[in-house]
Order: sequence, then structure tokens, then C-alpha cells
Amino acid sequence: MTGFQSGWRRSRLTPSLSESYASVAIPKDAGFWRKLFAFMGPGLMIAVGYMDPGNWATDIAGGAQFGYTLLSVILISNLFAIVLQHLSLKLGIAAERDLAQACRDHYSPGVNFVLWLFCEIAIAAMDLAEVIGTAIAINLLFGIPLSWGVAITIVDVFVILLLQARGFRWLESIVGGLIFIILMCFAYQLIVSQPELFPILSGLVPQAQVVTNPSMLYIAIGILGATVMPHNLYLHSSIVQTRAYERTPVGKREAIKFATIDSTLALGLAFFINAAILIVAAATFHTSGNHDVADIYDAHRMLEPLLGTSLASIAFAIALLASGQNSTLTGTLAGQIVMEGFLDLKLKPWLRRLITRLFAVIPAFIVAILYGEDGTSELLILSQVVLSMQLSFAVIPLVLFTSDKKKMGPFVNAPWLKMTVWAITGVIVALNLYLLYTELLT
Repeated sequence: MTGFQSGWRRSRLTPSLSESYASVAIPKDAGFWRKLFAFMGPGLMIAVGYMDPGNWATDIAGGAQFGYTLLSVILISNLFAIVLQHLSLKLGIAAERDLAQACRDHYSPGVNFVLWLFCEIAIAAMDLAEVIGTAIAINLLFGIPLSWGVAITIVDVFVILLLQARGFRWLESIVGGLIFIILMCFAYQLIVSQPELFPILSGLVPQAQVVTNPSMLYIAIGILGATVMPHNLYLHSSIVQTRAYERTPVGKREAIKFATIDSTLALGLAFFINAAILIVAAATFHTSGNHDVADIYDAHRMLEPLLGTSLASIAFAIALLASGQNSTLTGTLAGQIVMEGFLDLKLKPWLRRLITRLFAVIPAFIVAILYGEDGTSELLILSQVVLSMQLSFAVIPLVLFTSDKKKMGPFVNAPWLKMTVWAITGVIVALNLYLLYTELLT
């Protein structure tokens, strides 16, 4: 491996996800579409983080309370995500290291340890959202108590290991299949909820009341915090390196181009799904006067009587289950990448996954037994606040590294892109600090 040695302290690093590094062939002298297909996959795995169970509560609350107004916030958050994921994949391809490795290479051991600790907390919070979302879906579909549903989620540790053993492309296909299920479920709900087109289009235009209305601003910040996920920035910078593109300036430039197309298309799907959740909530709950629907249980209970079909609530629960399982797949990889990248420490996959899952299962299990539905819903929201708190510690190093010509060489961010990403960073940091401040005071 080669890096831009003038900018990085180490010229060679162990490849990120070494067992999958350059394992997916890229056809040479092939046409545009064949090459794009070969590069497609990492984008879908990243898109999972933008439609995980943690997003659902904020989207549902936003649609129920304010109709279609907050669609503009989902759109802006998605545009932020597209730009940040472009930086992430560019770091992985151009500098040949994932974000965690880049931090270890750049910062002192003390700073690196703090960044690793914050990242592990964020991954545990993300895993908590997956556990709760999956347990709720199992409860809704099969009537299994929440506490048992939480315990069942431990089993996916071994399912993940089985999938990983079959190869990275196979893992991407499973993720793509689950996203398709989510997409079909919400497409059906959009059809039966019959939303009005003009209010949807007007909701995509930012409005001043989003900032001036404190209640609306709070949910808007929650949507942003739940949309841009810190673990995705570590994950994407690693999994783009699974492609066997030529590690030359020309090969890297082509890889960045195709990986960016892949990421942008996949995040377009994520935008549709997030927007669909809010639109269904607006068309079903807001228009019927049920403005206080704020969690997944309330939404599931009210879909059938309001839409007149049990299939709507079933599709909702199936999509939630698929979302939780998809997030589990990508969360596993993110945990491995973070630990190996920051600490250069390799644990057996089953042990690493089991440790992370237990950190999520234990609090979820206790809350499920003591407080039931209300407690798990509040815990789900708390997990998003923790993720928001950690986000800045991933975004700022990413922007710094990709804006450094010594580190990135010819792939450094252009001046207009530097201005754009620093503006995005400023917005994310300010809004997430406000969200954290509000949470601590209420």
C-alpha cells in the first residue's frame, strides 16, 4: 500500500478489513454500466444507517405534528449526508486508509484514545437502537414480549458471522434485498394513505417557521441528528476499498467517480424511505387530527383503523424488522473497522460482536422489563442524542484530512468544496450542541 508520505506519519498500514480488501473484481476495458455495477454495493450498506429504527421516531413525530413541513429538513439532511459520504469514500480510496486508521496515524495516542472511546459509545448507542427496533418489530408481528425480543437479538451475532464468511458481495446482496423489502412496504403505505401531491412539494421548500417555532425546531434537529450517522463515515471509508481497482492516480480517480455515483443513488433511496415515513405520518395522523402520535407503537396501532386495512400495519412492522436487521449487518462491520483502525487490535469477530451487542442488550432488557413500551421508546430517542453528541468527533477530522493537500495530494478538496463542507460542519455542530443542551435541561 502507498499513501502520500509527506502528509501521513506511516507510509504503510495493514489494509482496512484485510479479509475483504480488494476482493471484488472490477472489469477492465468495460463500459460505464458494467463498471458502475461492479462498484455498487457500499452505497447501499451506507444507506442503511440513514433509515435505521432511530430515524423512525423523529420522522413519525414530525409528520404527525407538523404535516409535510419538515420534509425540507429531511432533504437538507440528505444533501449533507451525500457530501460527507463523498469525503469519506474519497479518504478511503485516495489515502488508502479508513477514517479510524487516519485518526490513529495523525493524532497523539491520548487524543486517539478519546476519539476511539467516543466512537465506541456511539456504536453502542446505534446498536441499542437496532436492538430496540428489532424487539419492537418482533413484538408487533408475533406478539412476543419485548424482553424476549431483546434476548432474541443476541442470535444475530451468529447469523452475521455466517453471512460474512460467504464473501463481501454476498453480504451486500442481503443488505440490498432488505432495503428492497423496506422500499416496497413504504411504497404500499404511500399508496393506501393517499397523500396530497401539492403539500408534499411545498414541504420540500424550507420555511422560516422551522426555525422560529421552538417545537418544530426541536424535531428538525432530531431529524438531522438521526440522519447523519457518525459510524457511516468510518464504515464507508473502509468498504470502498473492497473493490480491486488499480491503486494508481488514474485508477483512484475512476474509483472515486463510481463510488460517488453509487453512494448518491443509494442515499436517494434512503431519502425516499425517510420522506415516506414522514409523509405517511402526515397523511394518516396529522390530517385526521392525531397530532400527538410520537412513537413507533402509536403509529402501528393507529395505521389499521385510520387506513382501513390490516396490511398497512403489517407492512409497517415488516419494514421495521428489515430495518433493524440491516442496521445490525452494517453495525457489525463498523465496530470491527473502528476497533482495528483506532487500536490496531484484532479480536475474533464473534467476540467483538458479542461484546458490542451485550452493551446494548443489557440496558434494553432492563428497561423493557421495568418500563415496557414507553421506556423503550424513550431509550430509542436517548440513543439518537448520544449519536448526535459523537457526530462532531467524526465529521471534523474527516473534513480536516480531506482538505489537507499533503495528505490527499491531487485528491484534496477543491476550495469551493472546502467552504461547503466547513459550512455543513458548522451547522451540524451547532444544531447537535443545541439538541444536547435542550435534552440536558428538560
